[in-house]
Amino acid sequence: GLIIAKLIFDIPIVGSLALMYAYTSVYILVVLGIGLFISNFTDTQQQAMFIAWFFMVIFIQMSGLFTPIESMPQWAQLITEFNPIKYFVEVMRMVMLKGSSFADIIPQFLKTLLYAFVMNLLAVWSYKKTN
Repeated sequence: GLIIAKLIFDIPIVGSLALMYAYTSVYILVVLGIGLFISNFTDTQQQAMFIAWFFMVIFIQMSGLFTPIESMPQWAQLITEFNPIKYFVEVMRMVMLKGSSFADIIPQFLKTLLYAFVMNLLAVWSYKKTN
């Protein structure tokens, strides 16, 4: 995706690729935790995929990727504080377009790290071993 962004669309990559990959690694832990949590409450793969799709569509629409968060109603802006995609979009914009360093993304990094910890903790806690 980054190669296509650079070569075809000429989007500048000003910041560190290593920082982008490091943040993405933490973000992947969030997504995996959400997936594990959802799968604990479903009986089939089809149910899990439908529920995950439902939440991901809402998360993407409320992430600020397509519509600025500032233009959303106040109640929606509060909900977006619990949206991990919001932080991913912010960090990618900050690092790719502004050349931000790790010090600049610490608030988003810590929130994402906390989200990853909580989601994986909930996934492990809600897991029920069956024989």
